[in-house]
Amino acid sequence: MKKLLLLSIAFVFLLSSCGSKTKGELVGVQGKKWYPEKPYGMELIPRGSYIMGKSEEDVAKVLNAPTKTVTVRSFYMDDTEITNSEYRQFVEWVKDSIVRTKLAVLADELGMGPEDGGIGEFAFKDADTTNMSVYDKYMLDNYVGMGEDYNEGRALNVDETLVWDTSEYPDEYYTEVMDSIYIPEEESYNGQRTIDVTQLKYKYSWMDIEAAARSRDSRRKDFIKQEELEIYPDTTVWIRDFQYSYNEPMHNDYFWHDAYSDYPVVGVSWQQAQAFCNWRTKFKNDDQKSRGRQFVNQFRLPTEAEWEYAARGGIEGGTYPWGGPYVISDTGCFMANFKPQRGDYAADAALYTVEAKSYEPNDFNLYNMAGNVSEWTNSSYDPSSYEYVSTMNPNGGEYDNKRKVIRGGSWKDVAYFLQVSTRDYEYRDSARSYIGFRTVQDYMGEEDSTQ
Repeated sequence: MKKLLLLSIAFVFLLSSCGSKTKGELVGVQGKKWYPEKPYGMELIPRGSYIMGKSEEDVAKVLNAPTKTVTVRSFYMDDTEITNSEYRQFVEWVKDSIVRTKLAVLADELGMGPEDGGIGEFAFKDADTTNMSVYDKYMLDNYVGMGEDYNEGRALNVDETLVWDTSEYPDEYYTEVMDSIYIPEEESYNGQRTIDVTQLKYKYSWMDIEAAARSRDSRRKDFIKQEELEIYPDTTVWIRDFQYSYNEPMHNDYFWHDAYSDYPVVGVSWQQAQAFCNWRTKFKNDDQKSRGRQFVNQFRLPTEAEWEYAARGGIEGGTYPWGGPYVISDTGCFMANFKPQRGDYAADAALYTVEAKSYEPNDFNLYNMAGNVSEWTNSSYDPSSYEYVSTMNPNGGEYDNKRKVIRGGSWKDVAYFLQVSTRDYEYRDSARSYIGFRTVQDYMGEEDSTQ
């Protein structure tokens, strides 16, 4: 009997081996052929080496950028600074999520569901477990609501359209929630009651991979950091950055008005720029998941070395993104938006910022890598970092260093700060009317032109 059983097992194994596509060979895990998708609004920056730092005279005598040959890997970079319109998409997403959460929480407290109508239509989706998968039911029972926040992890109902017209609010409970997200009546004027932007907070987590890799005793969870911060731009920078100057129209209109939609967002701190990168990655990967596609690499701020390499546009010894060494073209036109001629802001045809696709792009097809707004990088600022950073994908400084490198110069800077090798910094929790950012994404492989 035992021999018969062994023969049966061997026969089944033989049949399965004969039907195997691998024929018993080591061929690796077979998956779908993968091709990257060029991110919308980005340009591919090919890998290469260059001399980072000030190869020309250091007229400011800051001695913080000695020359050093470095190599960077390929990456995608936004062809323009992140615009007001693009950042508003982030703000609107956060606002909608907060409103939906408030509606779902109150519906939960009232014991109302979709069948009750009104606010019940915005109840958490886990209120009905009839059609829930085994996995989702398990996660709901074992993980959701087990922490300090009972509602954390519960699925919001995003299928219902939010009602913003006060005359169409479905019931008094919906009205109560919507009333709570606006500033109090006593703080409004001219009949305008706006959203309380201090409630627009984005919460996310990230892992400090570098610290974890260098540690031998701590556990993975010790390096997972939780972040929660207000993400609305600080519009008061237009007034606080300049004493004895009338800039109230910029404070009132610059971020939200459609006239400035294609202008670079400002008043955003380094921390808010990091939050935007996290959201953009989540926003894209949520869509990838819904389509059954593989997740994309994270969007992030460029390192200082990546930024300078991209700004040079392949011109090895250029002073500016267009080569240089002059800021005026052969036709007598300024090549960027900055402060020329000892303070004649209007000489370059711009007073403050200009639209993100203004002036000519560099040879990597990137706009305004000099002037318009300075740009946050991922790198921390250390005046001696060029002395010790790696020659391969260099990135100086630690996360705890609160000084972050900004590059490119802005509409209020003199030409020196527009040079591709000039370094500057600002504190990561600071927001300025002349600092914006653009994002990058790591590059992997070739695109399939047949798709």
